[in-house]
Amino acid sequence: MIIRPRPHGWQLLYILRGSIVPAVAPKVLAILLLAIAVSAVVELGNVPGIERVSSAPFALLGLVLSIFLSFRNNACHERWWEGRKLWGQLIFESRSLARQVQQLLPDDAPRRTRIGHLAIAFAHGLAARLRGADEAQAARPWLDADQRVLLHDRRNTLDALLSMIAAELAVPLHAGRLSPILYAQLEERLHALSSIQAGCERILATPLPFAYTLLLHRCAWLFCVLLPFGLASSLGWATPVLSAVLAYAFFGLDQLGEEMEDPFGTEPNDLPLDAMVRTIEIDQLDALGQRPLPDPLLPRDYRLQ
Repeated sequence: MIIRPRPHGWQLLYILRGSIVPAVAPKVLAILLLAIAVSAVVELGNVPGIERVSSAPFALLGLVLSIFLSFRNNACHERWWEGRKLWGQLIFESRSLARQVQQLLPDDAPRRTRIGHLAIAFAHGLAARLRGADEAQAARPWLDADQRVLLHDRRNTLDALLSMIAAELAVPLHAGRLSPILYAQLEERLHALSSIQAGCERILATPLPFAYTLLLHRCAWLFCVLLPFGLASSLGWATPVLSAVLAYAFFGLDQLGEEMEDPFGTEPNDLPLDAMVRTIEIDQLDALGQRPLPDPLLPRDYRLQ
């Protein structure tokens, strides 16, 4: 995720170089060269009838294309924002779980530690699943030997981690050290964590219709390729400049929507899952009183992973 600490001058150019520009630069360059060739033919070749080519159809096509691009980008941003809200809720629920366990089980430090580590393992496992990595491997460093054995036989690693937390809480419940009402409050936290997992999986498994994305790709290319032919008769040698600017705008919006469609990836505009997992890790360990705490992840080259 790109961090914007009021960049100035070369810093802003550096951010742009690492974001949209590398993906659209070859396309814009192709349109620029095409526009130069068309302008040269029109200005130097005296093509008959070229003055009758109107730019009005291109203005209409550009308006329609911009509307469709705006609709797609809004849909992609909604997916990105929903993913961010789900991870914000995950941080909130993890902190609440740590606080409640600390207050309700004050005399059972080993159990509090196991629950805190399981919550950290859940965050690491969820981030790994959303990025196509091995979730069991990501969670394993925070589990003891018995928990690793239990995890080995489970297909849904994240659900298994929540079941382990529930099992840890069931022991003081059956021993009478935790009332059913208080246990139900803790179970609500686990239910919320499971709901967050399902919400993230829904976003990951339900992309925008491919036919809609393909249609926009093709229409953007068609518009940018035909644009120089409509502008050359009226703009002359200025055609390449305007064609390149419009191509950058349309291809850039298309690329931005493509990046935000999957908010859990590792592209510049995706969510910083690693940083949010580290936040959960710090909060849980701090609630357990463990020191030293890991440092928060900081942006590198204005990007937070």
